[in-house]
Amino acid sequence: MFSILRANQKVNINSARSVSNEKHFIFNRTLKGPYPVGTRKIMLGMGCFWGVEKLFWNMPGVEMTAVGYSGGTLVNPTYQDVCSSKTGHNEVVMLHYNPNLLSMETILKSFWEGHNPTQGMRQGNDIGSQYRSGLYTYDTTDYEFAVKSKKAYARLLQDSGFGAITTEIFQAKEFYYAEDYHQQYLAKNPNGYCGLVGTGVCS
Repeated sequence: MFSILRANQKVNINSARSVSNEKHFIFNRTLKGPYPVGTRKIMLGMGCFWGVEKLFWNMPGVEMTAVGYSGGTLVNPTYQDVCSSKTGHNEVVMLHYNPNLLSMETILKSFWEGHNPTQGMRQGNDIGSQYRSGLYTYDTTDYEFAVKSKKAYARLLQDSGFGAITTEIFQAKEFYYAEDYHQQYLAKNPNGYCGLVGTGVCS
């Protein structure tokens, strides 16, 4: 099951699959690069990927954002596949960034404060395994940093009366770009649904 607000979005799923030459609606650069030398990347799962992407495309130092699916068993899944909760995929945002302008510490601060990482397979009204909290890293250093930040934020949440963090932290698996209409959805549809809500606990 997924949010009624999202389920009522009227889109032509079958005609919106390819993103091979899609340009970022705000950056006006192709989603798949090339990116500047030295660019780093991380995948973030924080619930509905529309709001998550908007949170990060406004951040100085971000080179590119894209929404997609990762962490499951099906190759090149569709939105319908993922919403069936049978593929194991998560809705994620791929973030490419300039480490000289944007630190991992800043990214993780926005990650922890931008959603509720204690809710398991949901975020607010969005229910299902594709809305789980997750950090997916591309090297050992980022992985270890993410694990330490999870432990630190867990203590802050506990002190504020929240339950245990359910965020999964794994080495990144294959990222599958979501359909065109999902990319930068809230820039194309400013009044669109966004269920992104934090706990109010600062990291």
